[in-house]
Amino acid sequence: MLQTPFDESERRAWAGSAAAYEAGFGRLCAYTVPQLLDAAGVAEGVRVLDVGTGTGSAAAAAGARGARVVAVDAEPDMARRAARAVPDASVHIAALPQLPYADGQFDAVVGNFVLNHVGRPRVALDELRRVTRPGGRIALTLWAAPAAPGQALLGRAVQAAGVSRPPSLPALAPEDDFPRTEDGLVGLLGGADLRGAVCRTLSWDHRTTLQEWWSGPAAGVATVGRIVRSQGAAVAERIRQQFAVLAEEFTDEGGRLVLPHTALLASGRVAGPGPSSRDEPRVPGARP
Repeated sequence: MLQTPFDESERRAWAGSAAAYEAGFGRLCAYTVPQLLDAAGVAEGVRVLDVGTGTGSAAAAAGARGARVVAVDAEPDMARRAARAVPDASVHIAALPQLPYADGQFDAVVGNFVLNHVGRPRVALDELRRVTRPGGRIALTLWAAPAAPGQALLGRAVQAAGVSRPPSLPALAPEDDFPRTEDGLVGLLGGADLRGAVCRTLSWDHRTTLQEWWSGPAAGVATVGRIVRSQGAAVAERIRQQFAVLAEEFTDEGGRLVLPHTALLASGRVAGPGPSSRDEPRVPGARP
């Protein structure tokens, strides 16, 4: 079975959410794009695949570097929006762990937080390696665990309102999970036979507003949005009120939210002919 209950739940969580995602969470996720492309060695003429493109921020940035860009997303609404935003890219609807491309078709593959949304991360990574040429690079970002305080804010509000995760939202199966740490992600890449795997932590403050940050859950975006929407109007309002209270500790003098976030950035090279280790792109601050 290629699609797990977790995968199916993710499809429902993101269905029709492109506009709401772009207006809120999309700005947050775009922060890591330049570092992600650097780690994959994306430059002029490079054939790059952006997996889980969302509304196309990584694809657009790769195109601006002169790369030849193909992008995919499992959600048709996301793929349509990315195609409009990045007209020079070839954008398709496709979901891991099955991609409609030939072995070794790309020089580089990037996935900005895509591993957070697949039910079988190891199988998904094997597929990314399959479509990358020998000597090509794969670079991925992933939300770290435990979550940074700003990232945990919405979940804390749900808990403070006395709401539990509904049984209809399955978690990743234990046998498919892995530590969301630098070592855990390096181990995952190494297990997929990627050479020279490195990882570093990215930390930043995401600046937003109370209204913008609540707009995603209110619109049903992502898992937290499905939880909010599943509770009915009265409970959803209780969650919103708890969110407003908890958000006070992150509010600056100008009334904006300053939310600390932490992500992992990892990369590795597909075995085979390619640049020597001296010539490979390096992730600043990564372990050798």
